[in-house]
Amino acid sequence: MLAIDKSWPEKQKILVILAHPDDPEFFCGATLARWALAGHQINYCLLTCGDKGTNDPQLSPQTLCALRHAEQTAAAAQIGVNNIRWLNLADGYIIPSLELRHDIVRIIRQEQPDILVTCDPQNLFPSSSYGLNHPDHRAAGQVVLDALFPAAGNHNFFPELLKEEGLPPHTPREAWISLTNQPNISLDVTDTWEIKIRALQEHKSQIGDPQKLVERLRARHTEDSSPATPKYEEKFRRLVLK
Repeated sequence: MLAIDKSWPEKQKILVILAHPDDPEFFCGATLARWALAGHQINYCLLTCGDKGTNDPQLSPQTLCALRHAEQTAAAAQIGVNNIRWLNLADGYIIPSLELRHDIVRIIRQEQPDILVTCDPQNLFPSSSYGLNHPDHRAAGQVVLDALFPAAGNHNFFPELLKEEGLPPHTPREAWISLTNQPNISLDVTDTWEIKIRALQEHKSQIGDPQKLVERLRARHTEDSSPATPKYEEKFRRLVLK
């Protein structure tokens, strides 16, 4: 696995497409913060508003949806995100359908990102501390990758997007796949780990005890470091597409 600090010679337009509010920050928030500080433009597209993310029977999906919109806006501001797009699909019900693939192709062609970030659809068991991956995560990763290749860059796929909406084919130069058990790149994000923590603290409806969250995150230092001199990394499967 490459252990490098990826940098690009020019400012990049980065599009993050994931399932829920808080997914960008949990999966790769320190990397996104690092890129934002380097001057790259970062936009989010979230497929749902996370309206089922509660065990409180008194909290309606509509109220939770509005709350999570606000929390995600605050978290994205901590990271340095330029814009958030919402599809507001039903939380927990995402499937990698042809219809949704069409919508993601539209978004890729509209945004024309240099770098696309999503998550790994093959990751059923993310880690020993996080036993079973959410089906929305896997479905989101699948539909985004299906849209990315070959559809987004080929005029024969969804030709109405070009003919009726004037959206020419576009293939991002790279895709960075987060939440993966098959990484080939590791970034040192020690300098932006505290930004990741602050961003996650904005997702108050999701984190329970804030202090325990901070303790868990600070304990995720690399094995060759210590709490006194911690080093933090975020890992990805990086695909170079052109």
